[in-house]
Amino acid sequence: MTHGTQGTPDTVPSTATSPSPGIPPTATSPSSGSDTAPPPDPRRRLAFAVVLVAGFMDLVDSTVVNVTAPSVQQDLHARYVQIEWIVAAYVLSFAALLILSGQLGDIYGRKRVFTVGMAGFTLTSLCCGLSTGPGMLIAARLAQGAFAGLMVTQILAILRVTFPPAERAKAVGVFGAVTGSSAVLGLALGGVIVQWDLFGLHWRPIFLVNVPVGVAALIAGGIVIRESRAPRVPELDVPGMLLALTAVTLLVYPLTEGRSLGWPAWTLAMMAGAAVLLAVFVGYERRRFARVGSALVDFAVFRSRAFSVGMGMWWLFWTVSGGFFFTWTLFLQQGLGWTPLHAGLAAATFAVGVGTGAGNAPAKLVPRLGRTVLVLGALVNAAGFLAFGWLVWHYGTGLATWQIAAVQVVAGAGFGMVIAPTLDLLLGQVGSGDAGAASGMLNTVQQLGITFGVALSGVLFFGRLHGGTDGTGGTGDFPAAFSLVLLVAGGILLVVGLGFLALPGRRKEQAYVYGPRP
Repeated sequence: MTHGTQGTPDTVPSTATSPSPGIPPTATSPSSGSDTAPPPDPRRRLAFAVVLVAGFMDLVDSTVVNVTAPSVQQDLHARYVQIEWIVAAYVLSFAALLILSGQLGDIYGRKRVFTVGMAGFTLTSLCCGLSTGPGMLIAARLAQGAFAGLMVTQILAILRVTFPPAERAKAVGVFGAVTGSSAVLGLALGGVIVQWDLFGLHWRPIFLVNVPVGVAALIAGGIVIRESRAPRVPELDVPGMLLALTAVTLLVYPLTEGRSLGWPAWTLAMMAGAAVLLAVFVGYERRRFARVGSALVDFAVFRSRAFSVGMGMWWLFWTVSGGFFFTWTLFLQQGLGWTPLHAGLAAATFAVGVGTGAGNAPAKLVPRLGRTVLVLGALVNAAGFLAFGWLVWHYGTGLATWQIAAVQVVAGAGFGMVIAPTLDLLLGQVGSGDAGAASGMLNTVQQLGITFGVALSGVLFFGRLHGGTDGTGGTGDFPAAFSLVLLVAGGILLVVGLGFLALPGRRKEQAYVYGPRP
């Protein structure tokens, strides 16, 4: 897996020139203005450790709730729809702030915005751990995701100004590998923490552990991270962010709540309103860019038909993935009766597949096969999910761990084959001047896909259950519900695989800027 953020020019000296957002500018010495690059930051490795911890915390918290959801539900007497919101609230607010926080870092300083994000993330983690009911936990998760968006968006920009070009690629590679693996590690870690029941706190330590780590990172970051800003300060686009957030909320809220309420007319009206507001957002951003030269979204990147189609497939891919991870652990624990530890460790087989696919795709497969790697990855992932669905349908609650290990490795390998080379193959479809905007779009679309996937899978999964659909338990038909999710997921992935055929056989240019977030 790779991890990334939205980027803009990130040189330290105000005299630096930058041809376009996200593309490496020409660094100049702050003192002489010559072409000589400034000396490397002697504390760059310590700064790297701090931002690595921040990225690790964010990715773990974005996935750990999936495996602990049944324990949270039982302890807080939450309804299924509230569990959906506990998962989706984090991703939704993260995506909203992801759009804006790149501009905030350029204007007010990457270190300053990173510090605010880390402080808020630490405080809201404490609130999550101390939650007394599902409503409080949902609100805390919403705030936690927003601060994570502020924090994580600055990380790769900080790495750019901290490391010299000769060391930068290695640093970004290590960051991507560590934070990418932490997404799957979160599933296993959550199972271990709940199983151990530390201090009798059940699921709460998954959030409380962030407090001492966050405080230490804040202190260290204040000492070793240097400040940086964009040489050309953009104008803050708050109205654009509010339009985007409102449009997404109008879509996700009725999808999440509509099933349990019987789909009243207002839910359909909200979804129709989301489409209208999205059109307003697009028009506003186009006019803003033409007027002031900056916007949250530069729609010029969609001039490339290959990029536009590929972006749509990227959104569908993460819609499938977000829905799968949400329903997967619910099925393992509530459907099969596995302990949180058992369910968490079962994720290791999927992680083995992800490591195999992601480890071989960029360096070994892409140079030979080009876009065919994405096509094959989506099809292999689909084959794994469809085989998994058949096993669930055939064996039901008698399904054993060894029976799903092979199909999870296959599905994980396909998953890794898609996510690892996407940056190179999709960003290679746009000009270098548009690479920064395209990278930001990749990250944002990914997060929105996950949010939509959680809501859509909830409609399929909980709608198929018989009994206990909106309560805190029940003896519903979990195998039938989960096999339906897998069947739909496999079908969508087949479409994704065919859609990737719209990309050229070979990438037009290599445009490594920032990578997509898992």
